[in-house]
Amino acid sequence: MAKPNRAYNFNAGPSALPLAVLEKARDELLEFGGTGMSLLEMSHRGKEYEAVHNEAISLLKELLAIPADYEVLFLQGGASLQFAMVPLNFLPAGKKAGYVLTGSWAEKAYAEAKMLGDVYEAASSKEGNYRRIPDLAELSYGPDSAYLHVTSNNTIYGTQWQEFPDSGGVPLIADMSSDILSRPVAVGKFGLIYAGAQKNLAPAGVTVAIIRRGLLATANPKVPTMLRYSTHAESNSLYNTPPTFSIYMMALVLAWTKQQGGVPAMEKRNKEKAALIYDAIDASGGFYAGHARGDCRSLMNITFRLGSEALEKKFLAEAKAAGFVGLAGHRSVGGCRASAYNAVPYEACQALREFMVDFQKNNS
Repeated sequence: MAKPNRAYNFNAGPSALPLAVLEKARDELLEFGGTGMSLLEMSHRGKEYEAVHNEAISLLKELLAIPADYEVLFLQGGASLQFAMVPLNFLPAGKKAGYVLTGSWAEKAYAEAKMLGDVYEAASSKEGNYRRIPDLAELSYGPDSAYLHVTSNNTIYGTQWQEFPDSGGVPLIADMSSDILSRPVAVGKFGLIYAGAQKNLAPAGVTVAIIRRGLLATANPKVPTMLRYSTHAESNSLYNTPPTFSIYMMALVLAWTKQQGGVPAMEKRNKEKAALIYDAIDASGGFYAGHARGDCRSLMNITFRLGSEALEKKFLAEAKAAGFVGLAGHRSVGGCRASAYNAVPYEACQALREFMVDFQKNNS
């Protein structure tokens, strides 16, 4: 297999960006919009940057069909800071919050909230090493819960919610860092969606929060200024200097997504890409063993093992030599993982499938 000019980038995050976006950013890097300077040098208070900022918000609202009663916020600190901001704002004394444990990041969100308030496990799939998403019937939470927290896609274990709970009067909060924009989502079911951008939205540096105004009105006001969602909602996410270049890149990625046909087109292509690799796993007769249960498989993170660690090391070494990047599984679980986010081309997944088939033939 000939090595490509550009790497086949299957990194879990920061991850692949569309080539067209990188080329446009390159062309505008030194001089943006007739200003005589780079956007990297501009004041976030200037009209040139503010137009980019507002375009990113507008495109996100359009692509995700975000209802009118929601705020779109651009924050910093990644999902990891959201793990604390959520309970600080929405877990008052005397109430409990439910967390569905489906992997390492869900565990981290739960552990952070546990330091700040009263939380409980609404369901967990840990007993099977997170091979599945709990069935909706397994979820246990009371109508008086402060909120119910889920992690929509699990990058380490390769599982993804296929259907979200209808939580009624309990606000549903989701970490969608690794699959936002990959498929249509009924935003109106959620009180809050948050996502680190470095998978499908932009380079690392900006975190998106989509929050219902009704939930925002219930937030604890006695929280440090920068940790209050209201601070950012009231200032159009310009209370302090935002990560301007990441937001600019997000605007470009969102415009590219729209040009590709929007989120429904992304979902169709993501299903086709994932099928290439899952089919190679399923047709291997056990040479490759997928981690996630079939009905819980992620379109974004495809996790699998080979028969031994020695064989996995050989697979990864030969893949690297052939131009594949980022195929090692997370250090906590090992194995292999192909992260096929929106910007990963179909051709890259096709090449990986061919490599997997050839590697099996040569090592069986």
